[in-house]
Amino acid sequence: QVQLVQSGGGLVQAGGSLRLSCAASGSIVNIVAMGWYRQAPGKERELVATITRGGSTNYADSVKGRFTISRDNAKNTVYLQMNRVKSEDTAVYYCKFGRIGPDYWGQGTQVTVSS
Repeated sequence: QVQLVQSGGGLVQAGGSLRLSCAASGSIVNIVAMGWYRQAPGKERELVATITRGGSTNYADSVKGRFTISRDNAKNTVYLQMNRVKSEDTAVYYCKFGRIGPDYWGQGTQVTVSS
């Protein structure tokens, strides 16, 4: 059973940086895009950023210019570099591998930004 394993979350001060990683434990075929989503307490899960296998990226307006998504197709890994974080970035972050077939989701990792 292939799983997505996330790492890199934690506590960071406002204005600081954090890098999230998400790696597949095995081979996953037919990946169309990889992405990061987040869910803050009392709110619905929302898109943060996506990247296609060709490298095209898309960002939520709230993170444009601060966050960068990247991927290593050979390693089936996606990253999220978070810079100049704000308190409103506090949430549980999930990675997703969108594919032709069922999607894969990571287990979620908590990011807490202290002011």
